[in-house]
Amino acid sequence: MSKRILISSGSSFEEEIGYSRAVIRDNWVFVSGTTGYDYATMTIAEDIVDQTEQCFLNIISTLEKANASLIDVVRVNYIVPVAQDFEKCWPVLRRHFGDIKPAATMISAGLADKKMKIEIEVTALKK
Repeated sequence: MSKRILISSGSSFEEEIGYSRAVIRDNWVFVSGTTGYDYATMTIAEDIVDQTEQCFLNIISTLEKANASLIDVVRVNYIVPVAQDFEKCWPVLRRHFGDIKPAATMISAGLADKKMKIEIEVTALKK
């Protein structure tokens, strides 16, 4: 049976709630919903576009810890509290995923903190 490897970002949320930033199993990397918090300072920008960019920085960092990268992403879920705000993120999404084109879903739902304007979850399959 393959080993299950847990990755932490160091966010206090992971300990308080009881989850991992990512779980690796075989060649699969399951990255938890990632918000626009800068985990080093535990601050978050007010703008959804800035938050989206920080989400990608956080996801890239997590994937690197799993010896993976954005090119390995096969599935992405976007969660935004205000559906109309999603289009503002498209240039950032296109810059990071424009050539990769993972299967994608956008859901409009409330997030854990009113400051959060987007949460992104990805699944990667390492080569």
